[in-house]
Amino acid sequence: MHSYLKAVGFSEISSKKELNRILNEVINEYDEKIVATDKAGRFFTELVKKYGDNFGIVVCGEYDENNEFQMEYYFPYFLGTGITLQEEVIIEKHAGQESFAGACDDMRIGVTIIFYLQNAGEYLIQRNQGNYVTDVRGVVLSGLARSGKILFPTLQKEGQEKKHIDNTMNRGRLIAAAKNGDEEAMESLTIEDMDMYAMISKRIVNEDIYSIVDTYFMPYGMECDLYSIMGEILQLEKYFNTMTKEAVYQMRIGCNDIEFDICINENDLMGEPQIGRRFKGVVWLQGYVEF
Repeated sequence: MHSYLKAVGFSEISSKKELNRILNEVINEYDEKIVATDKAGRFFTELVKKYGDNFGIVVCGEYDENNEFQMEYYFPYFLGTGITLQEEVIIEKHAGQESFAGACDDMRIGVTIIFYLQNAGEYLIQRNQGNYVTDVRGVVLSGLARSGKILFPTLQKEGQEKKHIDNTMNRGRLIAAAKNGDEEAMESLTIEDMDMYAMISKRIVNEDIYSIVDTYFMPYGMECDLYSIMGEILQLEKYFNTMTKEAVYQMRIGCNDIEFDICINENDLMGEPQIGRRFKGVVWLQGYVEF
């Protein structure tokens, strides 16, 4: 059973029989169907069924010679509400199945962002028609969380936000220059990191770490598309799964100067979410690439 099903309102599935009933409903009563041929000449089929606003289940597989659908895999999905990145995107196939991972660099975060590609069928269609090349594209990132906590915001002094924006822009320019081999930029980044380490070491003696660190975006564990995040809640909506009636929260998060949406089951969230407060948790990062 997929461990992130509960994030979209399926936390009460207790048996394989119950799961199969839901997956059969997706196969027989889908809302969207995409068919594409893969490199082996098979007809890759993607069946999508919505179970609420912007979330649901995707079942992937192929039709056999008797026109019966053979499922290969499934996953819960959650669509974000706005473009997160405009970067060069590299897409690679997973080893075990006809699913794909996307990767792109973002100077605001300083690491390569790897995500699970939501619209694999659309990618295969574009690739087989010869339309896809590695290029700058809009990416809508979203995350599913199995658990999370709500934290109070940090106190911002007057003018601190503008200073932070200026520092972020300057750091982005330095990272871009360092990637192109600029030794002076590398030295500046090293000194900046040393100064930050010294500041944190001094403040941590008397302050809580979450009053020093506003937001973070870090790879988590051994899976490449899992991230530990903490960010400010910019928008908040509560929706209900149309089948189970379970409540889920959809939050737009400002994290390390990028914005993206996350979805979490109400029962898995500790604390009362409000705009301006912070969300902390581990998310499975998904991405919709605009082809």
